[in-house]
Amino acid sequence: MNLADILFIIAPVGSALALVFAYIFFVNMKKKDPGNKTMQEIARHVKEGAKAYIKRQYKVVAIFFLFAFIFFFILSFVLHVQSMWTPFAFLTGGFFSGLAGFLGMMTATEASNRTAQAARSSLNSALKIAFRSGSVMGLIVVGLGLLNISVWFILLYYIIMPAQINNPFAVRNIYEVSVIMLTFGMGASAQALFARVGGGIFTKAADVGADLVGKVEAGIPEDDPRNPATIADNVGDNVGDVAGMGADLFESYLGSILAAAVLGAAAFINFPELQIRSVILPMVIAGMGILFSIIGIYLVRTKEEISQKQLIKALSRGINTSSILILIGSLILVKLLFHNLPDDIFIPLDGLGLWLSILVGLLAGIIIGKTTEYYTSVDNKPTRGIAKHSLTGPATVIIDGLAVGMQSTGIPVVVIAVGILLAFSFSGGFINISTGLYGIGIAAVGMLSTLGITLATDAYGPIADNAGGNAEMSKLGPEVRKRTDALDSLGNTTAATGKGFAIGSAALTAMALLAAYIEEVKMGFQHLGQKTFEVAGSTVEIASASIQDFMLHYNVTLMNPKVLIGIFLGAMLSFVFCSMTIKAVGRAAGKMVDEVRRQFKEIKGIMEGTGKPDYAACVDIATKGAQKEMVLPSLLVIIVPILIGLLLGVAGVMGLLVGGLTTGFTLAIMLNNAGGAWDNAKKYIEAGNYGGKGSDPHKASVVGDTVGDPCKDTAGPSLNILIKLMSMVSVVVAGLTVAYSPYIQKFLGIF
Repeated sequence: MNLADILFIIAPVGSALALVFAYIFFVNMKKKDPGNKTMQEIARHVKEGAKAYIKRQYKVVAIFFLFAFIFFFILSFVLHVQSMWTPFAFLTGGFFSGLAGFLGMMTATEASNRTAQAARSSLNSALKIAFRSGSVMGLIVVGLGLLNISVWFILLYYIIMPAQINNPFAVRNIYEVSVIMLTFGMGASAQALFARVGGGIFTKAADVGADLVGKVEAGIPEDDPRNPATIADNVGDNVGDVAGMGADLFESYLGSILAAAVLGAAAFINFPELQIRSVILPMVIAGMGILFSIIGIYLVRTKEEISQKQLIKALSRGINTSSILILIGSLILVKLLFHNLPDDIFIPLDGLGLWLSILVGLLAGIIIGKTTEYYTSVDNKPTRGIAKHSLTGPATVIIDGLAVGMQSTGIPVVVIAVGILLAFSFSGGFINISTGLYGIGIAAVGMLSTLGITLATDAYGPIADNAGGNAEMSKLGPEVRKRTDALDSLGNTTAATGKGFAIGSAALTAMALLAAYIEEVKMGFQHLGQKTFEVAGSTVEIASASIQDFMLHYNVTLMNPKVLIGIFLGAMLSFVFCSMTIKAVGRAAGKMVDEVRRQFKEIKGIMEGTGKPDYAACVDIATKGAQKEMVLPSLLVIIVPILIGLLLGVAGVMGLLVGGLTTGFTLAIMLNNAGGAWDNAKKYIEAGNYGGKGSDPHKASVVGDTVGDPCKDTAGPSLNILIKLMSMVSVVVAGLTVAYSPYIQKFLGIF
């Protein structure tokens, strides 16, 4: 065994370690006191509602995956434009993504009442239960993601490739292995979009209905058991913010590792030893990141009666420790794998430039997270400014929230731009573009290397929110609600930070996938049996062609109208997609409002506490609305890249991906941060400021929060999947584009 083979073991071992500790945290959580009979009954309703929703959603998704599998099967076995492994890799990506979301969600539904019960004794006990239950989601995502990658790599590289079989399933080299593996990111991306869009519509339909009728019209507290939509609201937190976010970051995690592997295989194609090392480096970093995330999880604890800043500090302690450890570990890795480089390979500092790229990715993620925290935390000026505007009514609340969201895009966009430039430069990109692109891919891996703990901070949020709801509905003492409110307010900020982190990682991953798309185009030519093509009047062998050669061959320049059309369409798609998802929330929320009003009117004794609301009816409305409304936006994102590829070719697809990436990234940050700031402005008023709960400023802030709900929990988070899914779809159907777009364009006269 050589050094690369030995180090690769860290990846499957790391994935197994993640799953073992996820199980340990789950078992320990289950041992905690579940609370009194009422608390357990409420938790059971939420769990049953979440399971019913997921069961129905997965049936819809299964139908899509069946048709998609048939489509990819035809591309592979009938048209022969892609690898025979692609249809099967596609299925495993989707399966593990769905499994990660389901297991994380089930853990969250078990943890909420136990967190509420722990809050009866201490804040620290409640924080530890909520956070370690959220850690189950984080560790399951990285564990299953890296397990999927490890199993496929072992199968293709260590079993199929050495066997030298002579049939359509043959794999000839490490480059083909990496390109085949990239395609199962499509399955994860498709599952993530359905989970995010469907879960986001469900949760916000319930939330908006509960807030508008319960808080504003009836004047009852949030999570009051008299509100018929309150159980649906709590179910929504789990299906949207836990299962949805888990599937989202699962595909980011896979996409970053696999894109970096492809770019490494391409960058060092003439240096076999460096090639295999560049492919396994992102996998090994991910494996080490799991270990360091587990260490960080154990460092999260706090004291009683502290501010939100101190709660954030408690979470930051774990994240920062994990980040420092991964920097040290990755430095050792890079030094072992990339030293004494050949003269033909220039990476600054004898390969250590790659470590600097990892550092850039990690720092970019931290800065984007801190920026999001600044704009959305109740302790900071932007959110308090929105709360102050509630004194003059809901219109000024909405105006200032929009302005805060727009302003908040500045720093993240600059950070990503500088990060791309530095990662490219540190990897020698201005001398060899291929190594520079590999550096960008490694930067994305660096940003997501501690996902085990960063996702835990996000999944913790809905658990704390549900704990607060359980405490309210169970009529626990005010000191319990005070503690759960502190955890909930922190959860809003960590959720916003998590979404910012997800968007930042999506931008770097999508940038790496842009370059990986060209490598799939290259494979498309090879599947067709074409060995050469024309580049600027010269004949170039496809096997040795560079990315620049393909860009010249397809005339991917701003002067090519196909590229410009693609850019415009990509930008437009982001807005149309957001419009469809926000309108879907509006329609579903309208039905929820009507149902809650009907129950208040027709079921006698609800307001007095003698009549029991029909919680199941509200859950059913949200479920049906989400299933119906999620299909069209999701199909739009999948179909458009295929059509653009056939009509405008590779140049049009590159434009589409660039337009979608730049516009979608900026728009997602704006929607995410505006929604988070509106939400916490409401929390700030509910803490007793500007008249507190039930006052006119409070009602104005509830309207702002209601407007922000579909922005931060449906449209915004779905956009980071959109920009990656468009890239993944383009990658998987690259062979189809290469084979048939020239004929279609010639027929249309635009060749």
